Amino acid sequence: MGFDEMDVDTIWMDGEFVDWEDAQIHVLSHGLHYGTGVFEGARCYDTEEGPALFRWDEHVERLFQSAKPYEMEIDHSAEEITDATLELIDRQDLESCYIRPIAFYGYDSLGVAPGDCPTRTAIAVWPWGAYLGEDALENGIEVMVSSWRKHASSQIPTNAKTTGLYVNSLLAGEEARRNGYAEAIVLNKEGNVAEGPGENIFLVRDDTIYTPGLSESILDGITRDSVITIARDLGYTVNDTASLSRGELNTADELFFTGSAAEVTPIRKVDNVVIGDGSRGPVTEEIQQKFFEVVERRTDEYDEWFTYL
Repeated sequence: MGFDEMDVDTIWMDGEFVDWEDAQIHVLSHGLHYGTGVFEGARCYDTEEGPALFRWDEHVERLFQSAKPYEMEIDHSAEEITDATLELIDRQDLESCYIRPIAFYGYDSLGVAPGDCPTRTAIAVWPWGAYLGEDALENGIEVMVSSWRKHASSQIPTNAKTTGLYVNSLLAGEEARRNGYAEAIVLNKEGNVAEGPGENIFLVRDDTIYTPGLSESILDGITRDSVITIARDLGYTVNDTASLSRGELNTADELFFTGSAAEVTPIRKVDNVVIGDGSRGPVTEEIQQKFFEVVERRTDEYDEWFTYL
């Protein structure tokens, strides 16, 4: 569904609410040419307690942390960005939505050094269902290991959510889709499992859960952290500093992706190799059901994870 088919008409930009069509930048903006932007993807859920942003404080904190390696000064406080987001959702009359804050170097000069380029900041919200499809949440997806490798943290900081880095994600994801798969898995430069193009990955073996550690060139995902907490509270042992070989994907009992967009999505095949019995596994199902119970506020647990409208 394109934006023109969605009932959204306002964007917050540089401190003001503007019409969707008027949220424009100059064609010579630094961020367009060099990928010098940082962004977040978060969700507001329609909960039994009313609309609520999931782990919003952590998303805003990561936005500011992502800006640090680029010496990018965001001209708005975390509180201002939060207030703007809450008002934007209210103005759009949305009960659930995806939230995209972004900060980037704007227009001034066009050398690689940003120089006096201003930092522009914007927030958009729009309705967005299951990222990989509703069917994927129940039946799982088929993925391929991409021929493209994840860049190393010694090359570009992988703990910063930077716009330009998603060229790597695009290449991997489009390669997978060209070959008939829903998504990719990307290996790091050592050949170990890193993550998906826009998701972290979890492996289940003998009822123990493994996910690549931060040293494996992954993004420190907020949904990843949430699922680790939920799984441990359910009684599972979780190794969150794992180093996983490509071959371990094929012999896993279960695999699943996590992410603000992907939520908790099972993986049923990797490179046409059936994972487990080829459907959503019992551990994945238990974690997934608990995750949605939490984000829909059908439980009082983890209330500190929510910012209510």
